[in-house]
Amino acid sequence: MQVLVVGANGMLGHDMVAVLKARGMNVLARDLPALDVTRDQNWDDLPTARWVINCAAYTAVDRAETEHELAMAVNREGAGRVARWAASRKAHLVHVSTDYVFDGFNGPYRESDPVAPLNVYGQSKLEGEQAVFGVLPDALVVRTQALFGLHGRHFAGAIQRRLKEGPWPVRVVDDQFTCPTYTVHLARAILCLMDALATGTVHVSASGQCSWWEYARAIAAEAGLEPKLEPIPTSGYPLPARRPANAVLCKDRYRVITGEDMPDWRAGLKAFISETSEKAGAGL
Repeated sequence: MQVLVVGANGMLGHDMVAVLKARGMNVLARDLPALDVTRDQNWDDLPTARWVINCAAYTAVDRAETEHELAMAVNREGAGRVARWAASRKAHLVHVSTDYVFDGFNGPYRESDPVAPLNVYGQSKLEGEQAVFGVLPDALVVRTQALFGLHGRHFAGAIQRRLKEGPWPVRVVDDQFTCPTYTVHLARAILCLMDALATGTVHVSASGQCSWWEYARAIAAEAGLEPKLEPIPTSGYPLPARRPANAVLCKDRYRVITGEDMPDWRAGLKAFISETSEKAGAGL
């Protein structure tokens, strides 16, 4: 079976390609500059695929407040462009979205709960979902959150760098809650949903939940670093983009569809730290 992964060089895309290849699938891995979701060029040159997985996204949450047009070009228009190509090839589409479509006042959130983004990034991802379903009502939209992995920039990596290099203490908010999700685990979950021919919106993130402060302490402990951390409220760490206080996603629908639970976030963190250490030891 042939699968096109758009955004294949990104953190999730890289692991998605690896998981699909391990299953024995024929993977077309595409990313910039060869394939740009904001432009019409090069799409007609792509071979036909049975599945399309769109991992391409603009994820700079704070910069999106001033780079509104770019965020919309990637997350809204780009999503629509991928959906139109999939529709033209009669391919199944998986589109990856975010918990930031919610305001975070009433989590955990089910797929049917009202959406109300607090920032430009969340709004752009919501409009991307709408663009996808406007073209392909039977598409699969996977909402996830707080991703970390070996092939990108994320909170877990940033905390380790700060704890090693300073300045200290590292200030971390303790009144925002999430489900840190390892991209390898998410990629495997997406494959499970593909096997089940799932459609509609499905929430997929790690089991369990924690504050960003608890997450930072777990990172320090797992990496064997001194926890030079200071818990602070959101009001003490102002950022350009507002964040939801509790956008934890309810995974009941994923469990019903696949018969499985997502791994706990601590298991993902342990695997990530272990792989990071192994690569560092090998000089990779």
